[in-house]
Amino acid sequence: MFIKNYREVEAQEVEGVPGVTVRWVITEDDGAPHFAMRIFEVQPGYATPYHPHWFEHEAFVLAGEGKLRSETGEYPLRAGSVVFIPGDEVHQFVNTGDEVLRFICLIPHDWLKDVKKAS
Repeated sequence: MFIKNYREVEAQEVEGVPGVTVRWVITEDDGAPHFAMRIFEVQPGYATPYHPHWFEHEAFVLAGEGKLRSETGEYPLRAGSVVFIPGDEVHQFVNTGDEVLRFICLIPHDWLKDVKKAS
């Protein structure tokens, strides 16, 4: 077990994505066998890529406001919003506010890709 402040983890620029940083606050290196916890910060006027991936992920908005863009529409986000994105769904977090859009995002480790879902 451990406790740390997320600010103790260096923010890394997301390659090829201006205005977006990520902090990998819990990883396999920390002893987490199944999931990683990341904290994203999206600057005003910027967005994450519009992309899909094989895994589901869950997010919790800590600060700021924006929208979640998907193939089914655009949905408002603000501090306290809880988000579930199924695997293979195209999505994007867009900062529409005047302050940083900060959110926690949980994802499975790559080795889980080949694990079958329970029926």
